[in-house]
Amino acid sequence: MSYNKGCCGVVENGHINSLLKRTAAVVLTLLLSQAGTAYQLSAIQFSENQQRTAREVVQRLSRYHYKDVEFGDELSSELLDEYIQNLDPGKSFFTQQDLNEFEKYRNTLDDQLKKGDLQAGLVIFNRYQSRLIKRLEKNLAQLPDLIGNFDYSKDETLETDRAKLPWPADAEAADELWYKRIKASALNLKLADKSNAEIEEVLAKRFRNQILRLEQMNSQDVFQVFVNSLAQLYDPHTSYLSPRNSENFNINMSLSLEGIGAVLQREEEYTKVVRLVAAGPADKHGVLQPADKIIAVGQGDSEKMVDVVGWRLDEVVELIRGPKGTKVRLELIPANAITDEARKTITIVRNKVKLEEQSAQSRIIELVQNDELYKVGVIDIPTFYIDFQARRRGDPNYRSTTRDVQRLIRELEAQGVAGIVVDLRDNGGGSLFEANALTRLFIDSGPTVQIRHANSRVDREPTFSYRGAYYTGPLAVMINRLSASASEIFAAAIQDYGRGLILGGRSFGKGTVQSLTELTEGQLKLTESKFYRVSGDSTQHRGVIPDITFPELYDPEQVGESALDAALGWDTIHEINHIHYYPVQDSLPKLRQRHTERTKDDPDFVYLREQIELLNENRNRTLVSLNEMQRREQRAADKAAQLALENKRRKMKGLEPLAVLDEPEEPLDVDSSQTADASAGDNDDLDPLVQEAGQILLDSSFVFEKVVSNFPPMRSLH
Repeated sequence: MSYNKGCCGVVENGHINSLLKRTAAVVLTLLLSQAGTAYQLSAIQFSENQQRTAREVVQRLSRYHYKDVEFGDELSSELLDEYIQNLDPGKSFFTQQDLNEFEKYRNTLDDQLKKGDLQAGLVIFNRYQSRLIKRLEKNLAQLPDLIGNFDYSKDETLETDRAKLPWPADAEAADELWYKRIKASALNLKLADKSNAEIEEVLAKRFRNQILRLEQMNSQDVFQVFVNSLAQLYDPHTSYLSPRNSENFNINMSLSLEGIGAVLQREEEYTKVVRLVAAGPADKHGVLQPADKIIAVGQGDSEKMVDVVGWRLDEVVELIRGPKGTKVRLELIPANAITDEARKTITIVRNKVKLEEQSAQSRIIELVQNDELYKVGVIDIPTFYIDFQARRRGDPNYRSTTRDVQRLIRELEAQGVAGIVVDLRDNGGGSLFEANALTRLFIDSGPTVQIRHANSRVDREPTFSYRGAYYTGPLAVMINRLSASASEIFAAAIQDYGRGLILGGRSFGKGTVQSLTELTEGQLKLTESKFYRVSGDSTQHRGVIPDITFPELYDPEQVGESALDAALGWDTIHEINHIHYYPVQDSLPKLRQRHTERTKDDPDFVYLREQIELLNENRNRTLVSLNEMQRREQRAADKAAQLALENKRRKMKGLEPLAVLDEPEEPLDVDSSQTADASAGDNDDLDPLVQEAGQILLDSSFVFEKVVSNFPPMRSLH
C-alpha cells in the first residue's frame, strides 16, 4: 500500500472556507542540498472541486456500496490508521510522538468528510512530508561514512515485517531503525557483488529519487491517497480514480498499449507483479510470476539498468512500456526468494496481445490405463472473451469463448476422445456473459450464478435456456489460485450441477462486482454486488474448493482475495433447486485414493510437495541477519537444499544429477516429464498436472455414464 492507494480529505471543525484558505494553502518549501542539487517542494492545497468530490465519495459509499457500514466514529478511527499506514507503510518516517499528536482526529474524520473538510488529511501529510525530507537528507549526508564503516561481522538483525512492530518511539529510535535498514540494503547489494562505490551510488540515487518524487506530488496525489484510505476500508476493489489516473492500484500495461503484458501495483517501495495477461509477452516468456518484485529496468541488450526502488508506479510503467519488437530487461526479486538479495534478470520482447492468441486452444494427450491407450482432449481457456462489436454488427463469424470451445469440442469428439479437460489455470476471468454461455455447453437448463445487490435483491443468470447440453461426456475442470471471477463462476456451476470434476488448487476468491460512477473530479469504482453459486455459497474470499487438490506453489498469504486487506467475507444465500447430473461427490473417496496411490511416488509430484514444504519454511523468515558470514552460509544452505530437491527428482526419473543448480533466464523444460501411468504418446508439451487430470478423468469413467433422464440427445447451439 502506498501513494496509489488513494485519498480523501478532512478538517477538524466546520470552518472549512476560512480554515482551508488559511492552512490548506500552506506552502512547504524545503531547499535541500546534496552534491550541489537543490530540491524544491511545491505547494499543496485542495480545491473546491476536491472538497465537493470528497462529499460525493462519502454519499456514494454510504448509499450504494454492498457493505453496509455506519459512517461514524469507528470508521473514523479506522480511516486515521489506514491513512497513516498508506503514507508510511514501512513505519519508517513517522514516530510514535507524531501519532500521539494525530489522535485528536481519531473520532472526527467522519464528520469532517461529510462536509468535504480536508484539513486533517493535509496536516498529517505535511508532517509526513517534513519527516521524509529530513530523513532522506540525513541519509544522504551520512551515506559515505556509513558504507565505508559498516561492520558486517557483528551479530545484528533486522525485522523485515514491520507490521509486527510499533512505529519508532522518537527520533533516536528512528535513527537506529534507519541505520539497520541502510546496512541491510548495503549488505544485499554487497552479496550481489557490488563494490562500496556502487553501493553508495545505488542507495544515494534511491534517496534522491524519493525526494524528487515527493517534489512532484500535487494535490491530486495527496487527495487520492486520502480518499482511497477511506475507500479501502470498504473492500479492496473499491477505489477512487483521479482525473490523471496514472497511479491507480493496478496499471494494465498490455491490452491497450504495447508492453510485456503484466498488471503491476506499488507495494511499499517496490513495484510488484499482480498478474500476467494471458498470451502476453511475459506470460509466453514463462519466468515472470505474480508477487515478483521489479527492482531495476534496462532497455535492449546492453543499456545500463535503472534502479527503480522507490519510484512512482507510472514512471516504472513508462520504462517497461515500449514499441513492439524491442527488448526490456527486468531485474527481479523472485516471489519465492528467501531474502531480498536474491536476484534474477530476464529479457522480454515487447508486443501486443492479440485476440486470437487469447482464444481457446485444444490438444489431445494419450494416456495408458489398465494396459489400454486412451485419448483425452484438453481445452485451454486463458480468458473469457467475446467480440461484442462484431456481435452487434451481426457478423456471423464473431469470436467468443463459447463459440470457439463448441468448435473444439466437435473436433475432439471427431477424434474419439474419452473425455475432456477444461484448463482454467491462471484464467483471471473476463465476460460474465461468456461464463454463463460456456456453462450452457455442458448443462441443459437452469441459472449458473446468483447476483445479490446492495439492496438485497437477487438476480439469477442467465435467464435464457438452450434446448440441451452440447457435450454430455466425461468432464474435468482444472483451476488454481489465479483462476478468478468468471472462471470461478463456471467452475462452481460445473461442481454444483455435478456435471464434472474440479481439480487443482483453491481459486482466487474474487466474487464481487464493481461499477464506475462519475464524480466532480475523477471516478469512483465501487463494489455494488456479490456473486453466489446455485448452491447458495459465495465464491467471495473462499473461492472454489477443488474436488481433488493438486500441490501448488502460490502462497495464499500473498496471492488471492483472502490476502487482500478488508476483503469481503464468505457467506451464503438461498440455494436454487437444481439437478445433479452425475454422482460425482459419491465417487470422490475412490478417485482420491487412486490419485494418492498414483502420485505418492511420482517424481514431479514428490518434487512439488517437497518444494512447497521448503518454501513454507523459508516464508516464515522475517528476522534477517546483518552478519555477512551468516548470510552467505544461509544462502549456500538454501541453494544446497534446492539442489538436493532437484537431484532427487532427477534420480527418480533416471536422469544424471546436477553439480550446480543453474538459474537460466529461460524456464527449465519441466513440461516434458511423464507421470507413471502415461503412455508413450505425444505428450512433450504437457505438464504433469495436466497428465494427472487426464488420469483422474479416466478413473472416473464409471461415474460419467449417460443419465438419459437428465440429458436429452446432444444438440447444436445454433
